[in-house]
Amino acid sequence: MTTAFLAGAVAGYGIAIPVGAIAILIVETGLRRGFRLAAAAGTGAATADGVYAIVAAVFGSALAAVLAPIETPLRVLAIVMLVAIAVRGLLVLRRASALSQDRSAALMRADVEAAEQGGSASRTFAVFLGLTLLNPVTVTYFTALILGLTGTGLGPTEKAAFVAGAFGASLSWQLLLAAAGSLLHRRLSPRLRAGVVMLGNAIVLLFAVAIAADLAT
Repeated sequence: MTTAFLAGAVAGYGIAIPVGAIAILIVETGLRRGFRLAAAAGTGAATADGVYAIVAAVFGSALAAVLAPIETPLRVLAIVMLVAIAVRGLLVLRRASALSQDRSAALMRADVEAAEQGGSASRTFAVFLGLTLLNPVTVTYFTALILGLTGTGLGPTEKAAFVAGAFGASLSWQLLLAAAGSLLHRRLSPRLRAGVVMLGNAIVLLFAVAIAADLAT
């Protein structure tokens, strides 16, 4: 059981740590909205990892075959969502700058506007859960690990331990990203924070472009 839990933890960190669009968005959420909403975003992403770990543990490779035919539509939907989120983040900063010549006041208005439009922790959780679930590669990843561990005798208890380890590892990393973003929110000057937010959204757009380019090949 301990072996399965540790294997799950390694798997959770393995899927969560590589810097991708979700990680950038969690940090960016912390920068603009603080720890509470960033933590909700991170919990949503970690929950998706946990769901896929459960699915992989229960259904194994059969689900990977089921998802294969709809992988392209899922990737297209992910592209649309990433572009929409990034563009919205950039437009918030642009509208704020137009409201006032005082950049500090403008950024404060941007934060307020962001909070009013998406200030619900439950809504933020749902958005990041859905966005992370759109990645069929995650279930393939966990399935491969589950199948690779069959020699250790993964029964129901061991599979539950594997899932718990994967979810706990992913959650701890996502919350670390949320904390980092919220810490920068307090430490950075408004002008520098705006620059970092713009850079983060630009990187998210690049991830969308990279996914689109991969589909085109």
